[in-house]
Amino acid sequence: MKIAIVTDAWEPQINGVVTTLSRTRRELERLGHSAVVVAPGDFRTIPCPTYPEIRLALLPGRRLARTIESFEPDAIHIATEGPLGIAARRYCVGNGLSFTASYHTQFPQYIRKRAPIPESWSYAFLRHHHRQARRTLVATEHQRRDLIDHGFANVVIWSRGVDADLFRPTGRDALSLPRPIWIYAGRVAVEKNLDAFLALDLPGSKVVVGDGPDRADLARRYPSAVFPGYRFGAELVAHLSAADVFVFPSRTDTFGLVMLEAMACGTPVAAFPVTGPIDVVTPGINGALNDDLAAAAHAALSIDRTTCRNSALARTWARASAQFLSHLVRANDGVDLVGAQAA
Repeated sequence: MKIAIVTDAWEPQINGVVTTLSRTRRELERLGHSAVVVAPGDFRTIPCPTYPEIRLALLPGRRLARTIESFEPDAIHIATEGPLGIAARRYCVGNGLSFTASYHTQFPQYIRKRAPIPESWSYAFLRHHHRQARRTLVATEHQRRDLIDHGFANVVIWSRGVDADLFRPTGRDALSLPRPIWIYAGRVAVEKNLDAFLALDLPGSKVVVGDGPDRADLARRYPSAVFPGYRFGAELVAHLSAADVFVFPSRTDTFGLVMLEAMACGTPVAAFPVTGPIDVVTPGINGALNDDLAAAAHAALSIDRTTCRNSALARTWARASAQFLSHLVRANDGVDLVGAQAA
């Protein structure tokens, strides 16, 4: 089976969307499918306003059409709602092709934090973008219900996995800091609500792994916190494994893949009881949820680290990718591809 995945988020970006799509492509190819990713690197790009590290494809319509036509995919999945996603949707609708889409990012909330644009306007655009998708894939049941409440249709679950061979306990001595060590890893930007973490009155040390437009400002305002920048592979694992608690202050993530990565390293999670954490964190097993984030952080300290890791092992990329595959439809007639193959 040939599958085209169109995305505005791709390498060298570092985020949960890119990780999810790259791991999914790898699993699809392991199963014998051919998957092509149509991404900004194949086009002329411009920097994203307020977030120049992200590059957006400039007028991608014609080249995107040629790419899809030369590949002749059996299925088309539009992963994002940026310029490439919009162009792919227009191409599919204009040529009578069926497609699936996914909703990875709470754009209405993200945009509202950066500009005075009502969330209702953003939701109206997103409903229009997803309306003709045969299915819209989301990571959690709470996110599915939220989109349905906002007028979306045909919303289904596509969960996430973790590489438990990479993300595993590797010892507690990688960080020579006063304990407890409270850690966050991910994009350092306004929508991640890092002030809610860094302003907490907690003993020990706070560590923020990652980078983004807010890093310099946060480092200036919270000089006692440690900002080591991005860490990858074994270095990231060492940081997560050495921490006592992973603090996830975001209220706008659709999932929060890094929470699973921390859990797989044996590090429990403290978070708000909102979409994303509420579907990932099982209180008393792998973390704690509380509207008082400090209370959640202290409660997470008592979680057994072996139990925490074991809770993450059931979430595999093989299982998540099989779920993704089950939702795909044949581009030329909209028939479920998995069902069509079985028949």
